[in-house]
Amino acid sequence: MRILFVEDERKIADFIKRGLKEEGYAVDIAGDGEEGYFLGSSNEYDAIILDLMLPKLDGVSLCKKLRADKITTPIIILTAKDSLKDKVIGLDAGADDYLTKPFAFEELLARLRAGLRKASAHLSHELTVADLRMDLLSHKVTRAGKEIVLTSKEFALMEYFIRNAGRIVTRTMISEHVWDINFDTDTNVIDVYVNYLRRKIDAGHKTKLIHTVRGCGYTLKK
Repeated sequence: MRILFVEDERKIADFIKRGLKEEGYAVDIAGDGEEGYFLGSSNEYDAIILDLMLPKLDGVSLCKKLRADKITTPIIILTAKDSLKDKVIGLDAGADDYLTKPFAFEELLARLRAGLRKASAHLSHELTVADLRMDLLSHKVTRAGKEIVLTSKEFALMEYFIRNAGRIVTRTMISEHVWDINFDTDTNVIDVYVNYLRRKIDAGHKTKLIHTVRGCGYTLKK
């Protein structure tokens, strides 16, 4: 899952980004409303978290502009403005949820999960390819009934593969959806993680699921 966080207070931005990354999310940070609009309107995100009091373009105006562009990504407002009037204005601008500062990080995570569940309510929380099963709620992965323990980044990469089963995914596509906008594409980190998954997912099985497409990227298929 890829998240856009629009926040001009650097300490808060760094804290939230670190916490979300530990939960397996890829996070892009925008320091003002104009940058938030540029990133939010030009990239695919699973959720957007934004402050209201932003330089250059305030959060309410940003929210309205994204909704006017038919962007339906779940939006959570995270702000120090806690009056009923401010909440109504934020929700009427198109936000899906409203959380006031100070807040507990666990509550932000819970609201984020709720927003993501609502956005994907028509989708199953269990993904399968052949005898590989992935439960997005419990984060449990099994193959042929045997549980496989994955790190948060391995889980995110595996989820991206299985959601795109049968398609070729390039390293650029993987970096954009599983890592973040600052990912160094000159490193071999993606190949390293794919090899981690191969050892955990395919080792010991006659049928291999993760395949390299020379000169293109990878594909997950039976």
